[in-house]
Amino acid sequence: MSCCSGIAVPIAGASSSRTASAKEVWLASRDLGDGLCQVLLALPDVHCAACIAAVETALRKIPGVELARVNLSTKRVTITWRATDGGCPDFAGALAEIGYASHPTSFEDDSRDPLLASLLKALAVAGFSAMNIMILSVSVWSGADPATRHAFHLVSAALALPAVAYSGRIFYRSAWKALSHGRANMDVPISVGVLLAFALSVYDTVQNAPYVYFDASTSLLFVLLAGRTLDHLMRGKARSAAGALAKLAPQGANIILPSGAINYVPLPDIRPGMNLIVAAGERVPVDAIVVNGISKIDCSLVTGESQWKHAGVGTAIQSGVLNLANPLTLAATASAEGSFLAEMTRMMEAAESGRSTYRRIADRAAALYAPVVHGVALISLFGWLHATGDLHHAVTNAVAVLIITCPCALGLAVPMVQIVAVRRLFERGIMVRDGSAFERLNEVDTVLFDKTGTLTLGEVRLVDSGNIPPDILCVAAAIAKYSKHPASVAIVAASPDGAQFCGTFDEVEEFHGCGIEARAGDTVYRLGRPSWVSAPPPRKEEGRSSSVLSRNGEAIAMFSFEDALRPGARELVDFMQAAGLSVGIVSGDNRAAVSSVARQLAIEDFSAELLPSEKVDVIRALSGAGRKVLMIGDGLNDAPALAAAHVSIAPSSATDIGRSASDFVFLGHNLLAVKEIVRTGSRADALIRQNFGLAIAYNIVSVPFVIAGQVTPLAAAIAMSLSSIAVVANALRLGAGMGGVRADIRVKEPARVRG
Repeated sequence: MSCCSGIAVPIAGASSSRTASAKEVWLASRDLGDGLCQVLLALPDVHCAACIAAVETALRKIPGVELARVNLSTKRVTITWRATDGGCPDFAGALAEIGYASHPTSFEDDSRDPLLASLLKALAVAGFSAMNIMILSVSVWSGADPATRHAFHLVSAALALPAVAYSGRIFYRSAWKALSHGRANMDVPISVGVLLAFALSVYDTVQNAPYVYFDASTSLLFVLLAGRTLDHLMRGKARSAAGALAKLAPQGANIILPSGAINYVPLPDIRPGMNLIVAAGERVPVDAIVVNGISKIDCSLVTGESQWKHAGVGTAIQSGVLNLANPLTLAATASAEGSFLAEMTRMMEAAESGRSTYRRIADRAAALYAPVVHGVALISLFGWLHATGDLHHAVTNAVAVLIITCPCALGLAVPMVQIVAVRRLFERGIMVRDGSAFERLNEVDTVLFDKTGTLTLGEVRLVDSGNIPPDILCVAAAIAKYSKHPASVAIVAASPDGAQFCGTFDEVEEFHGCGIEARAGDTVYRLGRPSWVSAPPPRKEEGRSSSVLSRNGEAIAMFSFEDALRPGARELVDFMQAAGLSVGIVSGDNRAAVSSVARQLAIEDFSAELLPSEKVDVIRALSGAGRKVLMIGDGLNDAPALAAAHVSIAPSSATDIGRSASDFVFLGHNLLAVKEIVRTGSRADALIRQNFGLAIAYNIVSVPFVIAGQVTPLAAAIAMSLSSIAVVANALRLGAGMGGVRADIRVKEPARVRG
């Protein structure tokens, strides 16, 4: 028995509140061959490292499961299992048993973010309640008479109720789900502290006690929700790169029926052996071979090679390649599921899931937080109950422990630094897609560059125009104007009179893959491939592509081209090498071009003519050896490598897929933006660690006083707020302490990335 082939699609009616049946999961699965099947399930309720561990552990216990990998950024799990006659295991049921709803999904994005909307509403309610209760509390603290105090307490209770009931549900649901399945998470002590503080305050209000703690419970919720919202915004809310890749493929193609008629069919219906027609300007939908026609094809998105290629009868073309010149008739050699783009999608999925296993500092701290806080609160409760026999006093002290140890500072430690760092980089023309990259960036010890479009601008430039007589350059430009080939465009751009016509031609014809022939009377000019233009061809300059202009078979000029280096490329490579990082190039371009760039930048380690999967293999080999790789690339062929790397950066000129797979995207052309990213990441990581140090020191100092009964819940709330303010103030130092030098101009001071 084999699973249902094809990309997983959303099941009608699926939502975050329902669990799919095993049959739905089976229908949404795809066959990987050799008895293996794979499915992608959405997990709307995962939000931390504990969730990842619980989900992956539960799935791996199911017989036949070989891989279960959760991607926290996209809230999805990839499951690979070995199919049997028993059909598909009940993954959704196993997840439901530990409290996680799931349903099949596709790579398509959902622009809506219901969780963010819920967090913002809860934050607004908590902020409104906390602000007004604080205003009323000022009168009580100032010595209001008993009647006024009691009235203000009643009003405060009415204001606190919607905050505790509505805003607090974010934490209660998570806490209850964990407890009902025998687990504990950070939301358990938060929920207990908020509810106990509110219940104790209601009791004291009824008893007309002098102090209540509605302000403590509402301000606690407000600060926690602020941290949770910031964290949610920073956890990979940009769209999945795999989704963007899936959208790159055409939705269908025109096929030639046996009768000769042309019919449009959807992409999933294309089968090997079908004849397709791909017009100029269209992308090839599936892997195929040319059976009729001659054209130029742009493979840069697929292979990274900057030069256009000739396509004629017998040429094998991969899906995603752009047809530039003339219509082509192709014979499909693979279905949509077996084509190059589908394989790229699968690589992207695996790479994105691999990166999601990285555990942030905040996640590691959260795993220890709940048991420690519960233990301290219980010790305080039973200790005071045993010492005094006063349940009210014992509960009050236990509530104070829960409030003062509230993870507000821990919750703000990471997202506040990330928000400040994101703003700082944004002001310098750099976009941040994933906040956890700031932590990962500081662990990098190896840097890999793509060549075309990354170290270079991806624009062919004529380098020897000064050595060519102006009249000959003018003739070459006049001929080149009839072609859109990158070399022709470079010749026209280099000629001061390129826009003016030097004489007249009786006939001009372009020969695909060879060059252009122009006739003026009895004179025949040829501009193009040296072997086609003249015999013997002029000697080619090493490391550069070249074209030749001939007159009546005699070469009269040779034009050498190169891809111009990006501004800042040399400075960035020098900076990386001075910082002790290993620097290399992984490119799909030809070896001569890659070698030339490597020589210019003094990079000894380089690889050329690599397929996308081979780039991923290079990164995985380095990762297997314990290296942490920073990948900088721009093309579709770089996307899996960008996703597989420990950290990734792309220029804004990159493809949509390349940008989506990257942690950082910089605007402009200057590669010194990467230097600014590294410096900011190093500083952000230091501040994050300082914030955790502040939070830990605060708890170590304050908890003994609370256990000793020297701190009321109100004082605990104030102390908790002060610790949060300290963390925020420390995070703001990132924006104030690094100067205002733009990344695209210069960065003077040396920096070192800790490996």
